[in-house]
Amino acid sequence: MTSPTRNETLAELRSRAIQPFSSELSPVIVNEQDGSPMVLVPAGRFTMGDDLDKESPQQSVFLKAFYISIYAVTNRQYRAFMEATGHRPPNIGARIDSLSVWHEEGCPEAFDDYPVVLISWDDADAYARWAGCRLPNEAEWEKAARGPEGLIYPWGERWDENNCRNRNNRGEDSVAPVYAYPEGVSGYGTWNQSGNVMEWCSIWEGEDDSGNASSREEALCQERGGCWRYPDKFAFRASQRSFVVPKAVNDFRGFRLVLPVE
Repeated sequence: MTSPTRNETLAELRSRAIQPFSSELSPVIVNEQDGSPMVLVPAGRFTMGDDLDKESPQQSVFLKAFYISIYAVTNRQYRAFMEATGHRPPNIGARIDSLSVWHEEGCPEAFDDYPVVLISWDDADAYARWAGCRLPNEAEWEKAARGPEGLIYPWGERWDENNCRNRNNRGEDSVAPVYAYPEGVSGYGTWNQSGNVMEWCSIWEGEDDSGNASSREEALCQERGGCWRYPDKFAFRASQRSFVVPKAVNDFRGFRLVLPVE
């Protein structure tokens, strides 16, 4: 399977959008620095949280308009970042059972369109800065995942394990290409915000919704999305929250980008 072209991606987004955009801003852009296609999430309030557990209480949050990556950052893109900056490669073995497609000689082209994993929060943040973007904050990530209708899962209100990569349907495989599972696309047009890999966010534990970073070096970071190692449907909710140390390096965590609208 080959990656969709820019025109194919745009057509797919328009066909799957739950409601049309009313803004004059382009619904889709391509970030010049790293080539990421990005979709517009318009300004406005949304209900963050679903009250299904104590970590996800409902609250009304206002966000300015922003663009968010349609796909998670891929191995192809991360390789270009390394070549341009000299940044270290993804960790080849964070723990005994970690799965890595990166070796001393690099990453095989067969895995170019898979999300990059085995990177720390600092690695993800460095890439985002190089790309002229930043990591999404917790509220931005959730709004994009829930779509205009504020759904529990990107695709709807009911769990369907066939709409995302998870332990129950992965077979002998682990992570999937970033364009896999089109049935799980959100109402805003983002792919794999549920399942495949967890994603780093810019919110730190104890931080408010404004996105102001904590100064504590060992504060916990946010991760969102569920992953291919998880079997529990509640872990794949758009509002599911979990915290992890920023130095954590695992084979089930990647990231996507946000570009604020000035």
